[in-house]
Amino acid sequence: MTIKPHGSDTLNPLYVADKSQREELLAEASSLPSLLLNSAAAANAVMLAAGYFNPLAGYMNKADALSVAKDLKTTSGLFWPVPILNLTSEAGIKPGKLALRDPNVEGHPIIAIQDVQAVETFSDEELQFIAKEIFGNLDAKHPGVQTFLKLGKTVVSGPIQVLNYSYFPEEFPDTFRTAVEIRKEIETRGWKKVVAFQTRNPMHRAHEELCRMAAERLQADGIVIHMLLGKLKEGDIPADVRDACIRTMVEHYFPKNSVMITGYGFDMLYAGPREAVLHAVFRQNMGADYLIVGRDHAGVGDFYGPFDAQTIFDERVPADALKIQIFRADNTAFSKKLGRVVMMREAPDHTPEDFIALSGTKVRQMLGQGIAPPPEFSRPEVAKVLMNYYQILDAKQG
Repeated sequence: MTIKPHGSDTLNPLYVADKSQREELLAEASSLPSLLLNSAAAANAVMLAAGYFNPLAGYMNKADALSVAKDLKTTSGLFWPVPILNLTSEAGIKPGKLALRDPNVEGHPIIAIQDVQAVETFSDEELQFIAKEIFGNLDAKHPGVQTFLKLGKTVVSGPIQVLNYSYFPEEFPDTFRTAVEIRKEIETRGWKKVVAFQTRNPMHRAHEELCRMAAERLQADGIVIHMLLGKLKEGDIPADVRDACIRTMVEHYFPKNSVMITGYGFDMLYAGPREAVLHAVFRQNMGADYLIVGRDHAGVGDFYGPFDAQTIFDERVPADALKIQIFRADNTAFSKKLGRVVMMREAPDHTPEDFIALSGTKVRQMLGQGIAPPPEFSRPEVAKVLMNYYQILDAKQG
């Protein structure tokens, strides 16, 4: 029996699946007032459409947003870790039907219709309170804080009906999947226990072995590698390159029917612990029993402690809030002594010199120069994909 979704017995995706109903709504939308969304609000619409943000019916109002920021629950008591908002700077929006336009697709087509129930305003203090709670700081250098505080102060709340999944199905036809589709696929494969792995990066040996360790220790039937396909900060590796790396790794190093490679349409928040909990919520919605939470999960720079994204599940997530469980991972690296990848905490007799560890900067330099990192760090087939990407990038920038 697949794990139940969060907050309801069945999954309630907000995508309008009936074609004739979608056409009717599109026709109606042409005569409605419209709002051009920001990328964050558009990504929220895609996640709501796909069933990942079950059981939410739309965008949160001010009271729910403040409650979620402070207490990780809505005013009705639903456990939820991050406000799901439609924020804007546009003036003149009124309650009633509103056509929402997609900022990420040429021509800004209508992505959803919102039944606007309230139009409210955050004060600067309230916005900063939410940012501090979600991101743990108000540092202007933090990419999540930077993005969030520029979205606008007007909160447009109410249920939505979503008409498409933005650019994701077209740009990532083999990878983008809804929570509904992943649940079906898990059932088709006959998997009873499923572990999910979140990534916004290519997967090197350490990540590969971490997935293998988790699956073996949990006696899972399958692993769902679930990659972020939306907007990232500058310098992060684009989704198509990451996708190629992961497919190459799985094809060469995992048995058939042991891994699903999928992706979801959301912009990275870089919210560390809070985002880790959001990751758990939507992995439960897609049918996973466990989520691997590693060192500095969903972090950026040194804004969070290495294991803050694990301890939040002990400190802020009530025992009965979620059905999904987390698999707590330490840093993994190749041990020269043992000749295999290990979790560092499980090798107490090792010194730092006993591990093969390379900084991201060093790996980036090597790949750009056409030098493959050692095979203990990165599979040669994966390194080849990355070398090609960085050499083309450097030639363009050079």
